[in-house]
Amino acid sequence: MKNFITQFSRLFVGILFIVSGLIKLNDPIGFSYKLAEYFSEPVFNLPFLVPFSFYLALFLVIVEVLLGIMLLIGYKTKFTIWSLLLMIVFFTFLTFYSAYYNVVKDCGCFGDALHLTPWESFTKDVVLLFFILILFINKKLIKPLFFNSSFQNAIVFLGLAACIFMAYTVLNHLPIIDFRPYKVGTNIQKGMEIPEGAAMPVVEMKFIYKVNGVEKEFSENDLMNLPEGAEFVDRKDKIISEGYVPPIHDFTMTKDGSDYKDELLQEPKLLMIVTYDLASAEEEGMQKLQKLNQEATAKGYKVIGMTNSSIEEIEKAQKKYNLKFDFYSCDATALKTIERANPSIVILEKGTIKQKVHYNDIQDLKF
Repeated sequence: MKNFITQFSRLFVGILFIVSGLIKLNDPIGFSYKLAEYFSEPVFNLPFLVPFSFYLALFLVIVEVLLGIMLLIGYKTKFTIWSLLLMIVFFTFLTFYSAYYNVVKDCGCFGDALHLTPWESFTKDVVLLFFILILFINKKLIKPLFFNSSFQNAIVFLGLAACIFMAYTVLNHLPIIDFRPYKVGTNIQKGMEIPEGAAMPVVEMKFIYKVNGVEKEFSENDLMNLPEGAEFVDRKDKIISEGYVPPIHDFTMTKDGSDYKDELLQEPKLLMIVTYDLASAEEEGMQKLQKLNQEATAKGYKVIGMTNSSIEEIEKAQKKYNLKFDFYSCDATALKTIERANPSIVILEKGTIKQKVHYNDIQDLKF
């Protein structure tokens, strides 16, 4: 019975680590954004680690996949199980902290493929910790799958090589599978709709008034009976329940203070050049954009840029790269969700995403 439980734990943990790691390796940039969120001031206040978020993300996801493989084949059992234990203890602490203090809404454990609430993420890590402890206690029962050590070494090496190849591919092109709300085939207008009968957000408002020189909190119901001479100071909103949040939100196409998304998303041929931050955009990609603009315009497309950069940065980029199309503003997080490359290209037909390409694959666009 003990051996059965141990082998089941081995399979469960190994497969889950491989699947979880591969999902994140499919989109390591997205996972790096999540790590940067953990390092931010409101969470752990470690801003000096933010510049290293991408490299840490890439390292962690490759290690996650390799540990899963090593556990399944019984490779260096003591090292593997200790590594798994240390990793799960660390992530259990992270998920508990984010759930208890409600600072990170989604741990990113399964990328965009499966969104877990903070408490669901913590529960998942506790379950994993339970099975890893079983492995830790019974590590003598975990025997190598192949007794030829050279063959074992080759499997781990091939796993590492496959991870590196996959990382190179998705970073220089597109994720192999797109789990994001803006995947090809998505209609942006429909993605922003709130279904009839959907749960609405519940917000508790607290009003702060100064009464006799002392600040006091009052609820909405208390406002009818405020003490005489009370002076309004501030209002605080506490979200009790977020309600239904549509998959696509915070999407705008703003220019000169007006939002043109209703108009632009009706265009039958719209080419969006997405560059969330012009200052950090890849020069190799930016140099291709004016030629693309000319080709697309000749085919009857309306070409626009989408960015979160300032007007000064827009003008600077237009001058530097001789760009002859207008830029519209959108939230940086929304633009990073549309596509990870900076810049990248999206073709829409009346708001429906028809094609998405990395700047390395502009030649693959079909007008």
